[in-house]
Amino acid sequence: MKTTVEWIRADERLPYDGAGILAAVTGRYPGEQEDDPDSLSGQEFWLVLPMYFRRIHPVEETGEIIENCFYDSDGVVRFPIGGPTCEEIVTHWAEMPSLPGMDVQRIYGKDVGPALRALPHHH
Repeated sequence: MKTTVEWIRADERLPYDGAGILAAVTGRYPGEQEDDPDSLSGQEFWLVLPMYFRRIHPVEETGEIIENCFYDSDGVVRFPIGGPTCEEIVTHWAEMPSLPGMDVQRIYGKDVGPALRALPHHH
């Protein structure tokens, strides 16, 4: 099953508040390039991570309010390209793909079993 992802530039349009999305993130791993030639230490990266988007994101520890940010399950906050400076920047974002063989991203409760049974099997 294939799905097509539409990447949207983060400096052109932002997701809706609370959206669970995929984000293309660029930055540099901490450390020095001299550390270990095989390690990612000091290397630049551009990778895809699952994240959430918030128009208004209150930081519980400090009481600070951050606007228009992406954050992940570890609570790391990142900003869209063209936004406030940060170590890791979101260049693009995409909607999460639909479930395999479905046109929805989530199914709950009693509808899960029938949806799983309806999937085509390959032998």
